Amino acid sequence: MSESEVVAYPEESSSAEFEDRLLLSERTSEEINRAVLEPMFRSSWRFWLLVAFLSVLVLWGVFAWGYLIYWGMGTAGINRPVYWGFFIATFVFWVGISHAGTMISAVLRLLKADWRRPITRGAEAMTAFALMMAGLFPFIHLGRVWKFYWMIPYPNNRFMWPNFQSPLMWDMVAIFTYLIGSSLYLYLALIPDLAMARDHTSKWRQKLYRILSLGWRGTEAEWHKLQRALSIFSVAIIPIFLSVHSIVSWDFAVTIQPRWHSTIFAPYFVVGAIYSGLAALAAILVIVRKGMQLQEFLRAEHFNALGKLVMVAGMAWTYFWFAGFIVEWYGNEPVIRELIHEEVSGDLAPLFYLQMSANLIPIVMLVFKKVRVTPWLLLLAAVMVNIGMFTERVLIVVGSLQRNFMPFNWGDYSPSWVEISIVVMTFAGFALLYTLFSRVFPYVPVWEIKEGRLRYTMRRIGRLLVPTAAEIE
Repeated sequence: MSESEVVAYPEESSSAEFEDRLLLSERTSEEINRAVLEPMFRSSWRFWLLVAFLSVLVLWGVFAWGYLIYWGMGTAGINRPVYWGFFIATFVFWVGISHAGTMISAVLRLLKADWRRPITRGAEAMTAFALMMAGLFPFIHLGRVWKFYWMIPYPNNRFMWPNFQSPLMWDMVAIFTYLIGSSLYLYLALIPDLAMARDHTSKWRQKLYRILSLGWRGTEAEWHKLQRALSIFSVAIIPIFLSVHSIVSWDFAVTIQPRWHSTIFAPYFVVGAIYSGLAALAAILVIVRKGMQLQEFLRAEHFNALGKLVMVAGMAWTYFWFAGFIVEWYGNEPVIRELIHEEVSGDLAPLFYLQMSANLIPIVMLVFKKVRVTPWLLLLAAVMVNIGMFTERVLIVVGSLQRNFMPFNWGDYSPSWVEISIVVMTFAGFALLYTLFSRVFPYVPVWEIKEGRLRYTMRRIGRLLVPTAAEIE
């Protein structure tokens, strides 16, 4: 159907209801290029103030880490019996956040969900930077960081080190495997847009993009190889995505610590990771949309679909949490009963009720489309989810370790300024990397949007115009 035919019968058309669909936009390719590149050059004083503030937090965290290395792990709040504290809780949180990138990019690419197209790069970047923050914690918790090579699983004939039974080694292998795969996945999808930016910029940006675009010219052979590589990565990275948080859960489940020794931990951790990761992505997209003026690309249709995913993931998390809790409740072991009492009506009760309210209220909120398509309401729900999920990780780590099978070995935990500073450093570092990335690299995957537009046309069926999607091989 030609464009002139569409305009000929406006009174008979139903196309007005599809005006908000990004892939049905009538803007030219050059206009889309310009709309994506322009926000990269808008850096107001507020942007540089944000960069400076985040940099100060990172430097303070680095100082705290240096203080920890110099004086030892005793400067942290961890002590007997709570040998894991905020460090491990934050590590689990960051690994969970990283899962949204794979969910959006790989899973939805295989399912051919076209609404994912403008948000894939933001999700992939979030995965890479979250894994970088998570990857710091094995080194931080090692204490003597100069012994980092003890965590590398290379063969040795005396079996003194590395320790193949150490969770630090499992985490290092899992994190760096996932980080390498996710970074390559992000970079491959960036290449066509780097070439586009190379042809529309000058000075240092053009030099940078020329190097990173690897001489991309957009030939048929190049597109074929790129699509094949992305398809392979989409399939290969999903088992890694599932295994990484399963390995993190096994850090806990393989012990005999009460409330950790559970077979449900692997799926429970994976579902919780998807829940917190999708919510974090929704919050980031709302903030970036406002900060970079990307309303044209990040529309209500995308927030609506993402909000539905968050809601479904939240329902799954609720089921797995209840399944684990009810088994412990009916088991009625004395130490488990004491731990549940501490959470429900003891010193940990404020954290427990914060966890439950912050995780369950957003599920009810996201049932309503008005909440899903209203950016500030979606941001509120997403922030609540991540507060709830961070609290959940603290309760799993700290709450469970305070009680064990030997009452004389019970104790309490409170984080020190060193731990808090290092944890804040990772949040500031993540925000700083993401902020700089959004100004150096095209945030919206232009080539994916253009590819999606090729699939969709307006087709006349009787007196109506409806969008029709074609398969692209």
